[in-house]
Amino acid sequence: TFAMGLVGKYISYIRDIRRYSPRTVRIYEDVLRHFTDFACEENGHGNAGELAAVLNPSEIRRYEVHLLDDCAMKPKTVNLHLSVLGGFCRYLIKEGVLNSNPVRLVPRPKMEKRLPVFYKGDAMERYFRDSDLYASRDMLDIFMECHDTPHGKELYVKRLARAVISMLYCLGLRRAELVALDVSDVDFGRKVVKVVGKGDKMREIPMIVSLCEEISLYLKAVETMTGRRRSVKEPLLVTYSGKRLYPVYVDRVVKSELGDVPGITGRKSPHVLRHSVATGLLDGGTDLNSIKELLGHSSLAATQVYTHSSIARLKQIYESAHPRAKNGGKNGH
Repeated sequence: TFAMGLVGKYISYIRDIRRYSPRTVRIYEDVLRHFTDFACEENGHGNAGELAAVLNPSEIRRYEVHLLDDCAMKPKTVNLHLSVLGGFCRYLIKEGVLNSNPVRLVPRPKMEKRLPVFYKGDAMERYFRDSDLYASRDMLDIFMECHDTPHGKELYVKRLARAVISMLYCLGLRRAELVALDVSDVDFGRKVVKVVGKGDKMREIPMIVSLCEEISLYLKAVETMTGRRRSVKEPLLVTYSGKRLYPVYVDRVVKSELGDVPGITGRKSPHVLRHSVATGLLDGGTDLNSIKELLGHSSLAATQVYTHSSIARLKQIYESAHPRAKNGGKNGH
């Protein structure tokens, strides 16, 4: 049908022009096919005009109810469906099929707000203290002597893992931002890292002195391993075989490196490290706008979620320490 033809054109657009990830493209395709099956087939629509007819607030609201009641989807998943439909409608406006976006007029199901999970600063300091050896100059000297042996490979894997955790935690990077870094993105003279984030927005993140030293030693290890001076356009972080890191590799590193660290519980992921940076900065007195710039958030609203976790901890401190809170506020005390 023509309706599916429009969906196909949109999928090609987000895959080939917008360069969405394969996983995201699959999600968009599944959502749009689910909607067209529900709306177009039930109403007997198929061509472009009829597809535009079912893309109206009442039909989309009926679809939302169908997802919540008939499919028993969680509000978060339903919101995902509506977001995909909203993007599709914006594309159809550009194509002249729609005049306005009907999804904007449909109320979204309320989602329970989840506070960001984070690792405590003392637990992370314990990790860095225990793994300092792998980031040291002494370990580099040992590696240079045995880099082409099984022991050398083991040392490189540990050094790379430590570099991954250091950069995620010190710079607050997203996983995709980390793996996309090239050698040229690290400016040792100015002590900054140039990062291209969501929407191809570039930002510069300052590096602490210890991270500068660690990255410098890591790059020397890579040159020893490859046996040549590397181009500034090559990937910054590479596997032992010299290939650019990939997302699953980073996930595995975080899980293995933080899995046995005392005080680090719950989910181990690159994004939790990012949350930990933001929470630590906020607790240390950094203003929200500065944290927003560091993390590359497009709006302050995305950064403000970290204030909730800080306030939650403040309440605990207040209730355990304040004189009136301790005795229940009785008798005027």
